[in-house]
Amino acid sequence: MSLLTVFKKPVGPSGFGFASTALEVTEGLDLTGKTIVITGVNTGLGRETARVLALRGAKIYGTVRSQEKSLKVQEELGSSVHPILCDLSEPSSVSNAADVLRELNSPIDAIICNAGVMALPICHQKHGIELQFLTNHLGHFNLVTRLLDLLVETGRVVVVSSRAHTNPYAEGIQFDNLEGTLEYSRWRAYGQSKLANLLFARELATRMPHSSQSAFAVHPGVIKTELVRHFNPFVRLGASLGGALFFKSVEQGAATQCYVAVHPGVSDLNGEYFFDNNVKESSDMGRDMDMAKHLWETSMAFIEKF
Repeated sequence: MSLLTVFKKPVGPSGFGFASTALEVTEGLDLTGKTIVITGVNTGLGRETARVLALRGAKIYGTVRSQEKSLKVQEELGSSVHPILCDLSEPSSVSNAADVLRELNSPIDAIICNAGVMALPICHQKHGIELQFLTNHLGHFNLVTRLLDLLVETGRVVVVSSRAHTNPYAEGIQFDNLEGTLEYSRWRAYGQSKLANLLFARELATRMPHSSQSAFAVHPGVIKTELVRHFNPFVRLGASLGGALFFKSVEQGAATQCYVAVHPGVSDLNGEYFFDNNVKESSDMGRDMDMAKHLWETSMAFIEKF
């Protein structure tokens, strides 16, 4: 018996759980005719999400940051996955990517905000904003709000948050320090960006153009992907030696965002936060709708400058 079998968490009300894979949670679904936008499809969870949803019949438009990565996606994932250049940290690039999608004149069934950066050791800034907050939250906010009118009447937006949303700064979103210069902790800054992801999904759920549209946040779990390159050496060693015990596989990590994006079982759960393919309670800050509204207004003011 493997360590994973011994320590595997049970399934939840959805019938899926910790060890369920993206293939398993989409088994039997026919996504032919569906169009899904996924950010960050060249590696990790985004790549697996694109692969599985394309396998189920969906047409995928996936963002990548370079032409080199675009060619790799085309070579490895096949003709059902169409790469689009987009650097989430650059508003003009996000705008260009949105324009490309609009020119296709194709209704969108789901947008999965998957890409991100984690725990940058030092504070990097761009456009006056700390890079994790800019990339993980503002880039996705910019892209999604530009594409909302392309969503079908039952369309979904899935924002990849994290359990790290429970570890932001004490006040939650530091609206007076979004540049990160007053105080910078790589894990608190990452937690702040993930709290922003969750609050964005909560607020978006109340602002959808159609009542049958929905927005969700997900925690994929702790997965051994390229993001762990910024972990300390002991954590990276644990990922190598104890991966089956402490980390999900990429196939398992991609499951929750796939489940929430396309499974009919979540159609009446608008605004919820999911973990291990089931609804989970977030932190108190993750349910603070006053903070969510303030975040929306602050985010809109930022993107309107470009």
